[in-house]
Amino acid sequence: MRALAIVVALGVVAGEVRADPAPDASVGVAVTPIAPQPSLLKPERRHPLYLRLGVAFVKPLSSSNELQLADVDGPASLAVMDGPIAGSGATVSGATIPALIVGVVLPWLHDRLSLETVLGTPFTVKFRATGTLANQSIAPTALGIPTGVPALGPELGEATAAPPVLTAVYQLIDHGRFRPYAGLGFAMLIATDAKMTNPILTAVSQPKFTVDPAPGLALQAGLDVRLSKLFYARLDVKFIALMDAHATAEHIQVATPNIPAFGTVEVGTAKMDVMVNPLIVQAALGFDFW
Repeated sequence: MRALAIVVALGVVAGEVRADPAPDASVGVAVTPIAPQPSLLKPERRHPLYLRLGVAFVKPLSSSNELQLADVDGPASLAVMDGPIAGSGATVSGATIPALIVGVVLPWLHDRLSLETVLGTPFTVKFRATGTLANQSIAPTALGIPTGVPALGPELGEATAAPPVLTAVYQLIDHGRFRPYAGLGFAMLIATDAKMTNPILTAVSQPKFTVDPAPGLALQAGLDVRLSKLFYARLDVKFIALMDAHATAEHIQVATPNIPAFGTVEVGTAKMDVMVNPLIVQAALGFDFW
């Protein structure tokens, strides 16, 4: 009986040993896996609306073709003719304006995609003559007789401009303090209240001056810097490519002081295409909402 009890006791001990998993002899201590930080795996949730208010510097990188004369008739045909004025050109002035960027975050691509527009105050665009249009008379002689029409000088005209811009913006980094982005979109130059301001071209009468709406392709890049949870600073750069502004001056009349028989002469119509291509640099501060 005593032997039987010893056998039973050994069996119980052996069962307990088999019930416990054998420790890994190669590892001396237990290892607890470290859970990855959620902020490094998932993008931070963006608020659906944001505003950035600041100052925008608008610098047209302008060029033009030669000014074209058309509808030349009567006495004016003795001094000028239809077609381009060789060596003539024009440029467009820039401006510095307050501007507000309004953005709406779209529910795609992990909140990285948004639509933005820029709301700026209208500003005055000045058209300036270059080359022979500025420093030579547009009608120097008629039948070999000097007309006395002087060179125009640099001033041509002006208009009130509003350049609305709409871009789709993709945030390249979706977490952290510094958030660069890139965008692509559409822009339009809308000019109103256009008028000639050149003293030679307006001495007799005010020509009709118009500037057609000019569409363009908007290329955008910039950086948002988070200053607090919802407060940001921004540096934004846009380049508007392929923006061709077509300007027309109709019923231009000039005085011919050296030919009293002519008195005043209607030159006709002047047309010019100016590639505006503005570069827009904006520094701004603003908030994310909701």
